[in-house]
Amino acid sequence: MEPIKHKIDFAAIVRVRNANPNGDPLNGNRPRVNYEGEGEISDVCIKRKIRNRLMDDFDIFVQSDDNKVDAYQSLRARAEGEIDKELWKEGKKSAFVDAVCEKWIDVRAFGQVFAYKGDKKGEGVSVGIRGPVSIHPAFSVAPVLDRISSIQITKSVSGEGDGSKKASDTMGIKHRVDHGVYVFYGSINPQLATKTGFSDEDAQAIKEALRTLFRNDASSARPEGSMEVYRLYWWEHNSRNGQYSSAKVHRLLTVAPKEDEPRSISDYSIALESLPDLSCEEIEGD
Repeated sequence: MEPIKHKIDFAAIVRVRNANPNGDPLNGNRPRVNYEGEGEISDVCIKRKIRNRLMDDFDIFVQSDDNKVDAYQSLRARAEGEIDKELWKEGKKSAFVDAVCEKWIDVRAFGQVFAYKGDKKGEGVSVGIRGPVSIHPAFSVAPVLDRISSIQITKSVSGEGDGSKKASDTMGIKHRVDHGVYVFYGSINPQLATKTGFSDEDAQAIKEALRTLFRNDASSARPEGSMEVYRLYWWEHNSRNGQYSSAKVHRLLTVAPKEDEPRSISDYSIALESLPDLSCEEIEGD
């Protein structure tokens, strides 16, 4: 498959209701917020969800421990198990890059650092790959700091012992954002795509993953239906460099609250401007 020939920009609007979009482990797993009180979903979190969506149809290198589809216990073990050891030798870095990009869609999309010392099992490798797909963190349109609820939870059974005493783990706290609308942006760079072999078919797979980002993503912190991609915007330029900068394209989308305390997606105004010779595909979320 040939690498993409046209630059792509995209944006997504995400609706959140009674869910923890992205807990902060440094803050008791409360939903992430910035200093302005705006909710945040990290780019790493978004990429994780994209990988999870792609796993149904593609091979994924960076698999989470709780959602693996193979028996490898580490990234190195997966690389050693799938890539010919002859390609790990000094002087064959180019062939190694070609092999890992062909094997795993997340490597040719997001890039990856392969930095493993040599051992008895095989040669070491030190390769950094830059991927063409870049994704910004998502931020809420309106502050959510005053919309974060925390509830204390208890267990009805003892976690340890003979049941005569309550264990120390019988209480906890859950946090949620009562309501929020988040927006994130991204781009796909054809120049970097030539280095990894990222194709038009891969771009369509990323588009579908973004549209269905929260399908089968339910958890205790994110009940089914509590998060959804409301709308996806997809701009495809007519050249490798693009007619306009990504910053200018991303500014075409404006999402703003119409009410002082918005409570639903209808309480926001969504405006999309246009630029000459640049069309935008508006896609309803899943």
